[in-house]
Amino acid sequence: MSRVLIIGCVAVYSVLLFAVTWFTSRKAGNAGFFIGNRASRWYVVAYGMVGASLSGITFMSVPGWVGSTQFSYLLFVAGNFAGYLVIAYVLMPMYYKLNLTSIYGYLEKRFGFWSYKTGAFFFIISRIIGASFRMFLVINVLQTFVFDSMGIPFIFTVSLFILLILLYTYEGGIKTIIWTDALQTTFMLLAVFISITLVLKGLHIPLAEGIRNVRASNYSQVIFTDWHDKRFFIKQFLSGAFICIAMTGLDQEMMQKNLSCRNIGEAKKNMFSFSIVMVSVNLLFLFLGALLYLYSIEKGIQLPSKSDDLFPFLVLNHFGKLAGIVFVIGLISAAYPSADGALTSLTTSACIDFLGFQKREDEPEKKKLRHKVHLFFAFILLTVVVLFRSAHDTAIIGKLFTVAGYTYGPLLGLFAFGLITKRNVNDKFVPFICLASPILCYFVNEYSETLLNGYHFGFELLVLNGLITFTGLALLKGPIGKTTA
Repeated sequence: MSRVLIIGCVAVYSVLLFAVTWFTSRKAGNAGFFIGNRASRWYVVAYGMVGASLSGITFMSVPGWVGSTQFSYLLFVAGNFAGYLVIAYVLMPMYYKLNLTSIYGYLEKRFGFWSYKTGAFFFIISRIIGASFRMFLVINVLQTFVFDSMGIPFIFTVSLFILLILLYTYEGGIKTIIWTDALQTTFMLLAVFISITLVLKGLHIPLAEGIRNVRASNYSQVIFTDWHDKRFFIKQFLSGAFICIAMTGLDQEMMQKNLSCRNIGEAKKNMFSFSIVMVSVNLLFLFLGALLYLYSIEKGIQLPSKSDDLFPFLVLNHFGKLAGIVFVIGLISAAYPSADGALTSLTTSACIDFLGFQKREDEPEKKKLRHKVHLFFAFILLTVVVLFRSAHDTAIIGKLFTVAGYTYGPLLGLFAFGLITKRNVNDKFVPFICLASPILCYFVNEYSETLLNGYHFGFELLVLNGLITFTGLALLKGPIGKTTA
């Protein structure tokens, strides 16, 4: 596939994205930027969240991951579904009841000032790292297959993408992202369907036979019963549930979209429909990954050293121009949600949680300050993505969930303690507990084979981290109080 054709696909898609932006961002004030004036339609939010949740991580990593984990990821996805039910029935009703713009306002009402700031701080760190992982994965493919051969440095490529994202989120914020996410979901799903069709064509088999071949292969194993294995089915399910609760229910970016719905009833409809679709879509990505490996075996193709490169390597080199165009459009559709929602939610958290926007009355001045914060986080994302390139060595999705175990763990522990118990804590010591928890968790993980008779932690590292935080908070003596939930 020629470089001109790839760049043309990027340009055309970007123009379409900015056309949507122009229609949605007109007359958008601070309320529109932060929570879409609470006027978003639930089905648009649900559909768009599919693309935002998948992003480049699922689009690139999951197909390649099939080679080492088979279909065990499906149990992780089933755990996600259970987590979405907890979010719909426990967390979202509380957020709506308290009329929150930033969900970390709950921690202030429940525990106090320092708990509130600690929660917001851990979100900002988590989102910067997570968004950077996702952006890097997608941008690095374009850099490797297009821009490196043109002599264009990686920092220029990253800067261009972040500039585009900055421009279309600058005014409309969440009001714009609700609709651009829907556009991105459409193209990403089309890319998956068409890619599966083209791989089946390359194998000269119909869909039914493709399904039979995958089921009969070594790639389709779902349940692993060795409890030492990172793919152990109970670990996968529980990890999926808790990671979903933490990375969706306790994440400002994902909840900000839900809070833009008109009421809690519509927000629940959004969550239910979204969770069902997510299970189906992830199964499609796993199926695509198995087909790609079967195709490589049949054609005698030597696989790339990095599993993340499997999908782009085969599509851009072995399936013709149509497959290349479809892949690039799907890739671009995955690239933008990697940063647009992150940039908006980071701006929201900084403005609401640290700059006290809700206490300020001068709207023009607030808007100017919001723009400065938006620019600041765009620069931060640029810096982290560039730094991350030198550390790329294994599947990004594994890295993402490992890091999530350390950064979202304190959030999980804080919210769990607030919801499950009626105890208050000595608020000024909460930051120390939340900082110590990931450090202790890291050492337990490093020496788990010795300490736990050969046990290897997988994604359930998040649960351990949350439990350590919960225990630390329980040891902080505080008066008995009522929860606000």
